[in-house]
Amino acid sequence: MYIFLCEDSPEGIFTGIYDAWDSRYGHKNIHLKIEKEIDNYELFSTYLTVIPDPEKSEKVVRTLQKKFGMEVWSSLYEAVICNGQPLNRKHQMDKADAIYKTIVFGLSLPDGRRLMDYLGEPYIHQVFLLSRSSFNEAHHLLGFLRFQELKSGVLFARIHPKNDILSLLAEHFCDRLPQENFIIYDAEHNKAALHKKGSTYVLTDASDINPSFIKDYSSMELEYQRLWKKFFESIAVEARKNQNLQNQNILKRFQKDVVEFQ
Repeated sequence: MYIFLCEDSPEGIFTGIYDAWDSRYGHKNIHLKIEKEIDNYELFSTYLTVIPDPEKSEKVVRTLQKKFGMEVWSSLYEAVICNGQPLNRKHQMDKADAIYKTIVFGLSLPDGRRLMDYLGEPYIHQVFLLSRSSFNEAHHLLGFLRFQELKSGVLFARIHPKNDILSLLAEHFCDRLPQENFIIYDAEHNKAALHKKGSTYVLTDASDINPSFIKDYSSMELEYQRLWKKFFESIAVEARKNQNLQNQNILKRFQKDVVEFQ
């Protein structure tokens, strides 16, 4: 058995898919695994380390979009950026391997656009669960993400997502706020999406972001925060307070980034 060890990132996994396919070892003889998730090495298996390669990754992306269409491509990408392993009690497998086997299966179909209809296949079901996890979290944050105006005029938002969904959020807000300079900071993964008005966004490492910069709010922003908190408190009815329902509507892990809970 040949086991390709790849980085847990879109570029790493797509490069792993390229290398595994290009190896010609036979799909039944190949497993694709996330390198950091390897606990014990199997006997009689050959381990191959995958070096992320932007060119190889881009070739895989173009092929998937062409063969499967954008709807299936979105599901595959959402599965790639999911950091967890949603429970599939009947069949539990490595994320990268499930995605690889799903793609192999899809390329054998006469119509790849129907790939996600085959949920009876355990690896496709796993991809579906992973995709749903990322999609649901992104959907929540599209409603709860809050921008705050800095003194520089830049709109700034901080999030703490479980999954690496920053690109999904950035693409959405580029479309909604094309004439605004904004930053979405993923404090959980130390990444940031930077958008310059009239342009597209770029993702960058934010592990050394300046804490004082992202808290340097404009005077108008501070006034609106004060007014909003006052409004939030004034409409609350103490006798009808339901903390459990509130936590269901806006998850506790989102509340740390929402002004009225601070």
